[in-house]
Amino acid sequence: MEIRNDHNWKEDIPAFREKTAAFYAGELSKDAYKGFSGLYGSYAQKGGKASMLRLRMTGGCVTKEKLKFIADTIRTYNLKKAHFTTCQTIQLHDLDGSIVADIMEQAMDVGIITMGGGGDFPRNVTCSPLSGVEKDEYFNVLPWAKAAGEYLMGFIRAEKMPRKLKVAFSSSPSNLSHATYRDLGFAARPDGCFDVYSAGGLGSNPRFGVLIAEAVKPEDICYYIKTMWLTFRAYGNYENRGKARSRYMQESLGGAENYKKAFLEKLNEVYASGEDLKISTDSLPVLKRGDGRNITGPRVLEQKQPGLYTVSWHPVGGQPDLSVLCALSDAIQSMEGVELRLAPDETAYVINLTAAEAERVLDITENNTAKTEFEGSVSCIGAAVCQVGVRDSQSLLRACVEAVQKAGLPADALPKIHISGCPSSCGTHQTGVMGFRGAAKKVNGKAESAFLLFLNGCDIQGKEKMGEELGTILESQIPDFLLSLGKAVAAAGVSFAEWNARNPQGVKEIAAPFIAAEQAR
Repeated sequence: MEIRNDHNWKEDIPAFREKTAAFYAGELSKDAYKGFSGLYGSYAQKGGKASMLRLRMTGGCVTKEKLKFIADTIRTYNLKKAHFTTCQTIQLHDLDGSIVADIMEQAMDVGIITMGGGGDFPRNVTCSPLSGVEKDEYFNVLPWAKAAGEYLMGFIRAEKMPRKLKVAFSSSPSNLSHATYRDLGFAARPDGCFDVYSAGGLGSNPRFGVLIAEAVKPEDICYYIKTMWLTFRAYGNYENRGKARSRYMQESLGGAENYKKAFLEKLNEVYASGEDLKISTDSLPVLKRGDGRNITGPRVLEQKQPGLYTVSWHPVGGQPDLSVLCALSDAIQSMEGVELRLAPDETAYVINLTAAEAERVLDITENNTAKTEFEGSVSCIGAAVCQVGVRDSQSLLRACVEAVQKAGLPADALPKIHISGCPSSCGTHQTGVMGFRGAAKKVNGKAESAFLLFLNGCDIQGKEKMGEELGTILESQIPDFLLSLGKAVAAAGVSFAEWNARNPQGVKEIAAPFIAAEQAR
C-alpha cells in the first residue's frame, strides 16, 4: 500500500458534521460515534452532552500563529476549559456539538490538523520540549520530530494499524518524551545519531522498548517508521483490541531478541524495496539577541543562546486559566522568535525571551502556575470528562494540593505525583516517583472510589523503572496520607528526594496503615 501525506483533510469534514449531528440528535450510539470520531481527534465527553477536540502540536511546538488561533477560538466561542496533555497536545473541552467541526476546519487554516488525534491512528509525535534551546541536549531533535510527524500523517489511511502508534524523540538522557518506551522512539546520541527503541508503552502490560538499532542516521528515520507499521501488520494482534499495541509483540514473538530480529528483517525488506525514504530538514539557528540584561528565578531557565531565556508555566493539573492563555498569546505576538512549547508533564515553556520579555511572561502567568514541585504534579483529564475514565484524577489532585497548601508544608517535602484515572496511564503513573491509578475497593460490600499507589518509577534513559505497586488507598484518605508523608519529611529537615533515598522503606511504612485500614473496613 502506498503511503502518502498529501491528503486534503477538509474533504473529510462534511462526514464528521453529519455523524456529529446524528449523535447529538440521538440517532447514533455512544460507541458507534466514538469509533468514528476518534479519527478526527474528537470524542464526546462523559454523559454525551458535550465534545472535546484534541489539537495536534508536533513535538509540543505551538507557534505564535497557532497560539493566536487558540486564543481567538476561546474568545469567539466563549470556551471555559482546556488541557495541556502528556502527549504534548492541547485539548479543548465542553464544546457544543454544533461548533466542533467549525473549530476543526478553522484550525487547518493555521496548520493544526486534528486528524488521527484519537482512535487507531498515529498519535501526536512527542519530543523533548526544549529542543534547540536546552544547554545539555546532544542535538536539536525537533526538526526530525516534525519530519516524522509529517510522514506519519500518511498512515492515517493505512490498513491494520495498532490501536495507538506513539512515536517519540528525545534530545538527552533526561528522556522527557519517554522515547525509550514508546511504540517507536528515537533517542539522541552525542554523535548526532539516534538509538532506536521499539515495542514499548505504558498502561496494561507495560513494557520498556527494545533497543533495535544504534547510531542510526537522522535522515533514515522514516525507514524505521515504515518498518514499525509493517512489523505490526505481520505480527501484531490487531484482531484483539485489548492486545492491539506493539508492546504485546515482545511476548507473542517470544521475547525482546526475537522481536528485534523480526523488526530488522522487515527493515531489510524496506531498504531492499528501493523506496527512497531519506529526509532532510532545516534547523535554523536562533539569531535573536538578548537585551543586555540578566534575569534569574525558579521559573527562569537560561538557554544555550546567550542572553535568551525560557519561562516555565505549569497550571495545576495542566488546566490553564483561559484568560491567562489569551493574555499570554496577546503579549508574545510582538516578541521576535517567541513560541510556546508543551512538555509531557503538562508544563508549558515560553522560549526565546529577552530578560524584559521574560519578566512580562512571568507577570502574566504568576497567579496561574504551580509554586512547588508537588503543585506541578501530573494528572490526566479524569473521569468527570473522559468516557473511559474510572476515577476523577483532577478532583483528587485539587484536593491534595489544597490540603498541602493549608498544612503549610515545606516546598520540597513532597514529590511531583502522577495521577491516572484509569489503567491507560495517561497520567504516566507507572514511571513517576510516586503515582496513583484509579481503582475501586469494596468497603462493607460496597465499591468505593480508590487509587492504587505506585512508588519509585523512573523515566531517565538507562535508569528506567516501573513503579512498585504498593496497594490501594481510598480516595478520601489520599490527602491525609500525603500530609503524613510530608510531615515526616519536614521533620527530618531534608527534601523528599533525600529522605526517600535515606529511607527506602519510609513511604511504604507511612502508606501501610492507610492501605491496611482500607482493606480492613
